[in-house]
Amino acid sequence: MRMHRKLPIALTVMMVAASVSAWASNKKKDVNAIGDRRVAHRSIISEQKEIAIGKKYATEIDRSARIIKDPVINEYVNRVAQNVARNSDLKIPLTVKVLDDPSINAFALPGGFLYVNSGLLKAANEEDELAGVVAHEIAHVAARHWASQMTKATILQYAMIPLMFTPMSFPVYIGLSQGLNMGIPLAFLKFSRDDEAEADFLGIQYMYKAGYDPNAYVAFFGKIVQEARSNPGSVPSIFSDHPPTPDRIIKAEQEIKALLPQKQEYLVSTSEFNDMKTRLESVMSMQRKMEKDEGGPTLRKRQPKTTTSPTTQPSGQQTPENDKPPVLKRRD
Repeated sequence: MRMHRKLPIALTVMMVAASVSAWASNKKKDVNAIGDRRVAHRSIISEQKEIAIGKKYATEIDRSARIIKDPVINEYVNRVAQNVARNSDLKIPLTVKVLDDPSINAFALPGGFLYVNSGLLKAANEEDELAGVVAHEIAHVAARHWASQMTKATILQYAMIPLMFTPMSFPVYIGLSQGLNMGIPLAFLKFSRDDEAEADFLGIQYMYKAGYDPNAYVAFFGKIVQEARSNPGSVPSIFSDHPPTPDRIIKAEQEIKALLPQKQEYLVSTSEFNDMKTRLESVMSMQRKMEKDEGGPTLRKRQPKTTTSPTTQPSGQQTPENDKPPVLKRRD
């Protein structure tokens, strides 16, 4: 009984600790303080544990997914992502890989494992659009959104423990527990609207600090909306759960005007971007050709039929039956 009385107090402390976020920091809106401020949400999951979990599932993805291993493409995408990471609040190393996947998507596992789809590379018209999506995903990792999400789910499960000791409430506890049992790695990719808004907020700052025009991220929103209108039901998976609604676009534009001073020049694109896209098309075309050749019918050379006899010559070759010398049989 004493344990039940202390439980609400302990849960209250945990809820308060988990709900305290970097929004309370007065430096969060100061783009000049990027890298020296705290944006990571508090969590009962240690950073080392988060990295270990991300590494585990990254290993599974590397084993099962189609990874583009072209050194030129990988070096370029990694260079863009690392430039954004250096100008962010990320405190851990970033590992970047490119997936052979046509969907316009990029996602980051907890612990700093970033995957960029080939479909995103093809859809981006300039380097700054690619940098915008990458910055958004880096913001999820820097803010530790996954760890915070898991912490909240765990606390809610603890909060439902008293229901087990209340008459007629055990089935309710079971149902709620199953509802909160978030799948992995599905939970890595789905965040709340507040988390998505924060990733937008931080991502545009990281773009700006890295030298890109943050308006390119908003422009990419417009491209997604246009594609969805021209082909209903085909919203790319990166925006399937939290689409670029007018409110989200307007909010991003307001934050850009309020927080980020206008620069004389921005990095829009580079010659390496165009070279990368040309090489990507060549690599993908060659890959499709190889798959077609491997999956097509093959011709085998027909072997001539020969008649052999078990009688062998001294050389070990079989002697045909018709070539045997005549034999005279003794007449009795």
